[in-house]
Amino acid sequence: MQKMWQGRFNEASSELLEAFNASIEFDKELYIQDINGSKAHAKMLAKCNIIDDETAKKILNGLEQIKSEIENGEFKFSIADEDIHMAIEKRLSQIIGAEFGGKLHTARSRNDQVALDFRLFALGANMEIAKLILDLIKTLSQIAKEHKSTLMPGFTHLQHAQPVSLSYHLLAYGFMLIRDYDRLMSSYKRNNLSPLGSCAMAGTPHPIDREMVAKELGFSGITPNAMDSVSDRDFALELLFNISVIFTHTSRMCEELILWSSSEFGYITISDRFSTGSSIMPQKKNPDVAELIRGKTGRAYGNLISLLTTMKSLPLAYNKDMQEDKEPLFDSVKNAKNSLIILNEMIKEIKFNKENMLKACKTGHLSATDLADYLVKQKQIPFRQAHFITGKCVALAESLGKDLSELNLKELQSIEPSIDSDALGLLMLESSKEARKSIGGTSDYSVDIQLELIDKFIKSNDIER
Repeated sequence: MQKMWQGRFNEASSELLEAFNASIEFDKELYIQDINGSKAHAKMLAKCNIIDDETAKKILNGLEQIKSEIENGEFKFSIADEDIHMAIEKRLSQIIGAEFGGKLHTARSRNDQVALDFRLFALGANMEIAKLILDLIKTLSQIAKEHKSTLMPGFTHLQHAQPVSLSYHLLAYGFMLIRDYDRLMSSYKRNNLSPLGSCAMAGTPHPIDREMVAKELGFSGITPNAMDSVSDRDFALELLFNISVIFTHTSRMCEELILWSSSEFGYITISDRFSTGSSIMPQKKNPDVAELIRGKTGRAYGNLISLLTTMKSLPLAYNKDMQEDKEPLFDSVKNAKNSLIILNEMIKEIKFNKENMLKACKTGHLSATDLADYLVKQKQIPFRQAHFITGKCVALAESLGKDLSELNLKELQSIEPSIDSDALGLLMLESSKEARKSIGGTSDYSVDIQLELIDKFIKSNDIER
């Protein structure tokens, strides 16, 4: 079959070349973007009197038929068509005749056509992922409101550090996700520009109206330089980076859920609906959802590195290397959406074992910092000396098989005689949590402020479904 670009060639393409060169097997995912872009382009060509209204009408009707054929599974994709753009254009000419279908490509190149389609896909995916991030923030916020009084150990180095509430711990992830959401929205605003009309790399002599096409497709404006427009994949790299950071945060969350669901921790019970079993050990209940999300993080990172490496030394403008841009993004977008959906649903059904969390708070001397702060504030002892004294009290508790909070006044005074009965109340877990009223702290007062910030964010960014 003769290619649409084959006029200057004397020999037919090798079958090896056809298979190696084709992208139709994966870029057919861009069919709706390609059809919508072609419709907008045809309307603009008619408005600018580059094609007549009758031709434009035939093109629009033909494109609508092609959309129906693809969605009904009637469209026949072939590697001989190379890519989705040529496949649709060939089918259009079959439907309305080559004398009409062949006019659609006036003032357009596959270079700006694919840049448009891919950008539309990325922008759409950007907003879909942002909505899913918002859903997850809502879920974490709701659970946090229910667990302000649920005590658990806070950790550093995976060692018990200070008492916190479950609410406080979950809000840490909420604020990470807010930044993820903000990055997505910033990228959307920055990249919401139409490249169509750039043609191969130098624009077109036809009297086109790029702004009309941009408005028709929902862009906020047009790209200012044609060469940049067809060779730019920043928008895809930004989305891949943003997805990678999202996976960083969700992977950390999943790592904790995996640990918390283990017998050693016993902080949570994951619903049977989101767990799997073992083929050999009947007692097993595995947190596979969390493990898979943690595992898919590596794929997301790899996809980002893949496209960065592809783009790093390409001369301007378009190069065939850039055909390798789509599969990494398609893969990351799919995995990000699927992971966020199932993570959100799994978290909604988690049972938090408050008793085990509280029991864990009674090991590890979580109120040690409170004793040091007491010595500084109430006894005017320099912090470094207070730190040393508290360390000796911890060592005493260890030798007695007690937690620091369980030492009596006589035992504390054996280390530091100036300690009085006021210290005993300060060493209580709830008192330790409530003592930290600074902005960003663990007290109910501080957590309420954080919840208000989350609620304000949700209300100002909630997107109607």
